Amino acid sequence: MTRFGIPQFPGSCDETDTLLACSRVGEAELLWHKDKDLKGVDVVVVPGGFSYGDYLRVGAIPPFSPVMQAVKEFAAEGGLVLGICNGFQVLTEAGLLPGALLPNVNLAFTCRQVDLVVENVETPLTHEFAPTERISVPAKHTTGRYFAPTEMLNALEAEGQIILRYAEGHNFNGSVNDIAGVCNERRNVFGLMPHPEHAVDPLTGSDDGLKLFSSLASAAGVPA
Repeated sequence: MTRFGIPQFPGSCDETDTLLACSRVGEAELLWHKDKDLKGVDVVVVPGGFSYGDYLRVGAIPPFSPVMQAVKEFAAEGGLVLGICNGFQVLTEAGLLPGALLPNVNLAFTCRQVDLVVENVETPLTHEFAPTERISVPAKHTTGRYFAPTEMLNALEAEGQIILRYAEGHNFNGSVNDIAGVCNERRNVFGLMPHPEHAVDPLTGSDDGLKLFSSLASAAGVPA
């Protein structure tokens, strides 16, 4: 059975929901920010929140923590890594994902349900989806406007590294090209701003997010 590890930083606030979401498709455990190893997990999911109080800038401090040093080594060896919201910010700051997350165009914290379109289904995170499948998940952030310089953006588009976009009318933060999620060139590190861990049960209004976690679990190739 696939084992998920969820790094927990001072200021994390979505690690419990992420733990529960991962537990629906495998085994999951929290990894403290001072841990120097990943305890043999198969997939790492860096959760949302306000790691280290978002001091300096969002996601800037976690890359220097012992657990993130281990995550960098894990990713370099081909391990699957997903960053959600603050986790996405952390992965860009760590140099594991291209681009940057800037303040929303409205300069305010915004929380709402958004629709996403799956752009690339040939990745471990999205291989269980149909092309252009539309999913509904919550988004909640102040600094979620994806940005990349033109040359980098063109390369991301050409190489299929844009895996999720906001559906028409749902890009409230002003992300360039409606980008909601990206992956690295190797397609083993992923980041998205919306929160699939809050959409894993019909009682919450949508369980569309669960398929992202099950896709990772099956892609890890660990027998049940």
